[in-house]
Amino acid sequence: MDLNADLGEGFGIWRLGDDEALLNLVTSANVACGFHGGDAPTMRRVCAGAARRGVAVGAQVGYRDLAGFGRRHIAYDFAELRDEVTYQLGALAAFCRLARTEVRYLKPHGALYHAASTQEAQAAALVSAVCDYDPELPVLCAPGSMLAQLAVGAGLRAVAEGFADRGYLPNGTLVPRGAPGALITDPEQVATRALRMATERTVVAVDGTVVPCPVESICLHGDTHHAVAAAELVRATLIDAGVPLAPFA
Repeated sequence: MDLNADLGEGFGIWRLGDDEALLNLVTSANVACGFHGGDAPTMRRVCAGAARRGVAVGAQVGYRDLAGFGRRHIAYDFAELRDEVTYQLGALAAFCRLARTEVRYLKPHGALYHAASTQEAQAAALVSAVCDYDPELPVLCAPGSMLAQLAVGAGLRAVAEGFADRGYLPNGTLVPRGAPGALITDPEQVATRALRMATERTVVAVDGTVVPCPVESICLHGDTHHAVAAAELVRATLIDAGVPLAPFA
């Protein structure tokens, strides 16, 4: 199983999350590319840290929305979104090159992640950007989503992702942020959910329904106060259960 986390999401003098600690725990790092979070020095630092530890680097692309942290939907024109995703890929690739590593996959962030899960035009723009940039680049996304379907249809590898620290609805989608049950804050509960995803390929929804969750990667959000403790416990729990941990890309 792969463990991924959103890293490098600070900007300027503001730091968000403990990137160094999480790089010691995850196998893949979703590095913010400067639009919803991140800046040039941060990208360089996180890419270098990931390379030293053998952690796979992925491009965490988002809307051009620093003030809203990429969590506000933007109705982009297809070509503009495609080109802004390409721009972010190129920026991260430069810092990966300096660190003697490479961009290994793409994952959309925040509102773009959710829009691409259901909206064909935005999903198609992401797929087009990846196909143009590198058709061998996997796309990390929700299983069964519009993005996953279009990626596979275009010949790309779609890697299914689960969220151990987010609540699920009975239809298999995430509980919207701000709604009751959206975030799981107890590290032990997060670890239990991660183990279930890894071994049973299911997750328990907010109403108690057992929902299929066939994933290759589990995301641990890095911007919460319990992020490091949860990641430590998830990693230890999976290893103790005999689940091998390795990057999917």
